[in-house]
Amino acid sequence: MTPGGSLPVEILLGIYLGLLTGIVPAFVAGSLGFLVRYFTGVTLPGFGVVVLALSIASVQGGLLGLIEPTIAQSPRLLVAVLVVLMLALYAHNQGDKLGAELPRRLSLTSIRQRTLSTDVVELVGTVGRVTVRPTGEIHDMEGYPLLSPDLRRSLKTDSWRLPADLPLSELESRLEERLRTDHDLADVTVTIDERARATITAAPPSGGLSKRIPDGRRAVSIATLVPTGLARGDEVSIRAGDRTVSGTVLSARTEIDDERATAADEPPADDETPVPDGGDAAADAVPAPKPSAASAGGVGRVTVAVARRDVKALLEAETPKLVVRSRGTSREFEAFALVRRAGHAIRRLTVGSSADADARDAANVTVLAARRQGSETGGRRSGWVFAPGIERSLEPGDEVFVAGPEAATDEFVEAVAR
Repeated sequence: MTPGGSLPVEILLGIYLGLLTGIVPAFVAGSLGFLVRYFTGVTLPGFGVVVLALSIASVQGGLLGLIEPTIAQSPRLLVAVLVVLMLALYAHNQGDKLGAELPRRLSLTSIRQRTLSTDVVELVGTVGRVTVRPTGEIHDMEGYPLLSPDLRRSLKTDSWRLPADLPLSELESRLEERLRTDHDLADVTVTIDERARATITAAPPSGGLSKRIPDGRRAVSIATLVPTGLARGDEVSIRAGDRTVSGTVLSARTEIDDERATAADEPPADDETPVPDGGDAAADAVPAPKPSAASAGGVGRVTVAVARRDVKALLEAETPKLVVRSRGTSREFEAFALVRRAGHAIRRLTVGSSADADARDAANVTVLAARRQGSETGGRRSGWVFAPGIERSLEPGDEVFVAGPEAATDEFVEAVAR
């Protein structure tokens, strides 16, 4: 018989005292293990944990021994010490594990650099793209007039394709810039979540027409026959009686354009087409084609920016006639057209490791430009040498533009390119 009672009772009392006394040592050991591992990356040694736990427990045990001295002569003390040490070592292990798994240097900036969920990324070739769609209502921006119903509906039903390898903050900036450009918004704020859902707060255009009129010019609207494909920015000549007035198109609208806009705004008719199980009718629906920025042509009205002295002549003209002026043809496209017309082709390729060095001469292909991997192009713009004198044969890794007969050029590309 032990001084305090039977052995099972002593063991139970020891466990009770160990749990009661081990709370503080376990908390200190766990906190210290977490802090040391999180800030230094080093695991606190187990021996140090044991010494620390025994030191804290001895203070509590000493206070308890003053109240009941018989505890020191009973087996319950050994059981209590074992329980305290197990609690301290377990708490230290959990704190160390938490310190290793918790992300370091967590900040609001790193949170905003999150990217999209992989479930919404679409692979187009080797490039990831994502379709961003609005969610909820389009909010009005405080301090600005309310959005018009047409503009609000256009923003709510629109969607935008953006690169998927950018952080959310960059996607938001790009979408804001696109909305400003496409809709002439005075201001816009966009928030995109990981599911590519955009919350949009926008302000309507303010002085949209006046901002597009150059200094010293005036905007005049005329009713005339609008050429098909006429769009904002086109240079035109307007024949008003005996005068010919030059101007820049600010906007063009015809009856066909109005009909298309009305058809696009009408909701689709209900049908009996079943939606697959687990599908979303709104998400699976095929989006309506977006109206083109160019006019469909026909009878309509055109707003042009003209010189101040020509305004009166246009307003007095009964049947003005509009002619689109050519801006000229790009010389680069003309050169490519001439090459193709002669039965030749131009290709860009990178020389592969198994390329035949003499394939160029056999294929009757001319090297127009080369960018070598060595130091020959180090001091030149972008590393390209045009019309190079080839002192050595092409080597693996060289980038070249070649030209020659189309069939021969294709054979050369297949033999040399990687």
